Amino acid sequence: MPQLNPNPWLFIMLMSWLTFSLIIQPKLLSFTSTNSPSDKTSMTIKTTPWPWPWT
Repeated sequence: MPQLNPNPWLFIMLMSWLTFSLIIQPKLLSFTSTNSPSDKTSMTIKTTPWPWPWT
């Protein structure tokens, strides 16, 4: 069964994973996020209870 032969595919997978983790990922992580969650202010909304007709 040829699909069980990991010879070319294992090397390709490992090289792609190493390329991503060592080269591409640090470049992507160096960008700053434009919408940081810490920039948002928390708003408190005043809610009123629902006027139930049967109470």
